[in-house]
Amino acid sequence: MLILFRATAILEGISYLLLFGLTMPLKYWAEIGEPNKVIGMAHGILFILFVVLAGIVCWERKWSIKRFLIFFIASLLPFGTFYADKKYLKEH
Repeated sequence: MLILFRATAILEGISYLLLFGLTMPLKYWAEIGEPNKVIGMAHGILFILFVVLAGIVCWERKWSIKRFLIFFIASLLPFGTFYADKKYLKEH
């Protein structure tokens, strides 16, 4: 489960950066909206999956609610899931 969670963390972080760094500028500056829809949907699914898996992994490993909240906050910040992976997941 931890491997799946780590993979989801990385994919969620990449989708977040693609959404804000590539597809939103395309949508608003070049009026090309289709990539934003595709990446936005993928990011939404990955975000939900990340939060659900964070809850499951924290429950299975008996990690504190504080660690779950760190994961949740990391999912809201650019580069946050990469930080969470390196700081909290890579060592386990």
